[in-house]
Amino acid sequence: MTADIRFFWARLNANYWFYPALFSIIAAVLAFGMVGLDRAGFAEFLNDVDWLVPARPKGASDMLTVMAASMIGVASTVFSITIAAVAYASGNYGPRLLTNFMEDRGNQLSLATFIGSFVYALIVLRAVRAEDETPAAATDAAATALPGFTPQLSLLVAYALMGLCVAVLVFFLNHIPSSIRINKVLEGIGERLLRIIRETYPVEDEFGDAIEPRGGEALTAWGTGYVQLIDFEELEAIARDCGCTFSLRVRTGDFVHRDMPLMDIDGCTPDCIEGRTRDCFTLGSTRTPEQDPQFLIDELVEIGLRALSPGINDPFTAITALHWLGAATAEIGRRDLRKDICGKDADDCPVIPLPDNFDHYVSRGFGAIRSAVASSPTAAEVMLDTLANAAVPIRDARRQAVLKEQAESLADQARLVLIGPDLERFESHVAQFNKAFW
Repeated sequence: MTADIRFFWARLNANYWFYPALFSIIAAVLAFGMVGLDRAGFAEFLNDVDWLVPARPKGASDMLTVMAASMIGVASTVFSITIAAVAYASGNYGPRLLTNFMEDRGNQLSLATFIGSFVYALIVLRAVRAEDETPAAATDAAATALPGFTPQLSLLVAYALMGLCVAVLVFFLNHIPSSIRINKVLEGIGERLLRIIRETYPVEDEFGDAIEPRGGEALTAWGTGYVQLIDFEELEAIARDCGCTFSLRVRTGDFVHRDMPLMDIDGCTPDCIEGRTRDCFTLGSTRTPEQDPQFLIDELVEIGLRALSPGINDPFTAITALHWLGAATAEIGRRDLRKDICGKDADDCPVIPLPDNFDHYVSRGFGAIRSAVASSPTAAEVMLDTLANAAVPIRDARRQAVLKEQAESLADQARLVLIGPDLERFESHVAQFNKAFW
């Protein structure tokens, strides 16, 4: 249940409607509350403030009308600019990056601020009564010393909201061009990848072997889609209740279809716990970064492959992607890749996840981009240097050997593509690589 809530909250935050809806509710509550304070006479102290001139009903009505109209207009413009920026980024960097921009807090909060201010202005505007209007209640006439009813405190908050909206607009105009710069995009993906790696594999400098699966009867998928979430805590509770062992055959991010095995169950029949265990797997049409570092690795690889394609030919963008891949590889290489599912009871944990070995991650990253890198002399040299740098903090000889194999594969592939001085320079880098680290 905890994992489901976390996943629901993460997906909720990825929608553009959530923060605007939340801010609208907050603005409505604030508006009704401020109008209530004005009606209760809490604005009387403002009459003693010399530099603050009380507003008349006509002026208050005009100001709130202008504020409401301008805020909804600016919100529409902000949304249009955001959509244009998202379309540009997803078209140039890859459609899977659409999720990253949808989750951008700067865009979400900017739109929410303008919509919330619009809602506040509309509600307060409803409370303003002109001088020639009949009071709605007998107590209204005593609410202010001025004719009619002008919510002075509410207007002060409206002025503060207008100032906030101006600041947010200036921030947004700077944020949008900054957020679609390729270096900023890669930084966002890389930083998020490093954070997920640290959360998924918290133990450093230990290199234990994964637990071998127990086998058993297969529990098959009931639908089609990507595995978006696996509730390991609930799976552990079910396994302990039934006295059985679950050996998973899929990872988060894998694509499954009907009758494809999800896991093997040893100790009981799948029919007995089928309904409960299937609720532990969330399937969807798209992959998500939650529990899936491979998704972010694939995004870096996709950007690098697009940059190295003949139609774009931008090796320096690919080099930046390689640098972040190297940082992620070094972070993975120094960590224990056994998932801590059962915590203190790990020795007899009844849930055995599909192993995430180091070779799997290196192949998913450097292995996937290697063929394109080999055709670019500059990118090939940087990849060699990146592999060497990634090996520095890794203390396990087997994992260092995996990086060496990637370097050798890159060298073999580059020799088939590069010629002349480019090949001679690359061979020099290969010699330095071998001499420095092995």
